[in-house]
Amino acid sequence: MKVLAIESSCDETSVAVLEDGRKVLSNVIATQIETHKKFGGVVPEVASRQHVEAINVVLKEALDEANVSLSDIDLVSATKGPGLIGALLVGLSAGKTIAMALNKPFVGVNHIVGHVCANYISFEELEPPFIGLIISGGHTYLIEVKDYVDFILHGRTQDDAVGEAFDKVARSLGLAYPGGPIIDKLAREGKETIDFPRVMIKEDNYDFSFSGLKTAVLNYLNSKRQKGEDIIKEDVCKSFQEAVVDVLLEKTFRLADEKNMDKIVLCGGVSANSRIREAFEDEAKKRNKKIYYPELKLCTDNAAMIGSAAYYTYKSGKVDEENFANPNLGL
Repeated sequence: MKVLAIESSCDETSVAVLEDGRKVLSNVIATQIETHKKFGGVVPEVASRQHVEAINVVLKEALDEANVSLSDIDLVSATKGPGLIGALLVGLSAGKTIAMALNKPFVGVNHIVGHVCANYISFEELEPPFIGLIISGGHTYLIEVKDYVDFILHGRTQDDAVGEAFDKVARSLGLAYPGGPIIDKLAREGKETIDFPRVMIKEDNYDFSFSGLKTAVLNYLNSKRQKGEDIIKEDVCKSFQEAVVDVLLEKTFRLADEKNMDKIVLCGGVSANSRIREAFEDEAKKRNKKIYYPELKLCTDNAAMIGSAAYYTYKSGKVDEENFANPNLGL
């Protein structure tokens, strides 16, 4: 089965062609990072307009790269949420129009589920059940994946997503957007440890909170500036990042132990962070568990993961007929 997939939930316009949910024939991504860099974050209206400009070009490139025509497509899919409403509408409208013109089935995909499915592309042997940690600029979820379409939500952020916290701390340090990769790099050079809080780490639940940690970093920086003291950016980055890592580790492995799971899947843009990967690998060795995370190009938003999710949804027969854009769609 050949699946045509479209992703346009934020600032990447992506179209992919997949075969049977795991074999990627093409995965073309047009990113808007350079456009939004000067604003220090994504501007929704600008993102929507750029999706409109890019979608047809990216679609043609994806079909050409896959060496297929629209008549070869068996299933069409697009992200229906969560995300920026204007951006979602571009990809969703394009996908539904193509499906109608071809008289082919259409599946609207939950972007969060798509991130989980990125690992099916990277690891042919990976199958549910497992524990999933979705960490990105807009989302932080801790879930139990019982099968390809059956998810149990155990915890989520109560305020800022982890990637959002990275970007806000980076901005407060005068670093460029997106802040995550820069913090990751500078943290490697940090020497001194600053005592930032591990918010909710001991709470008897699996929820997260990163707003308090972000505020603690801002207060530290403001105090230093008011006193005229030097700020060692590398130390701040290292200490902030370790506070994030400690909380993610504690909650994820606690849930894995509770559910007697030996597989943990990381996904989302922040799963590209080298320190998070290293820490999870080290902890997994101690506890005799296996860690999975997608190759770097599949960590950030892309259509291949959407196509994989669409394939398994369609094969399960659990297709949601309400394929409208939902910016607040959850699990």
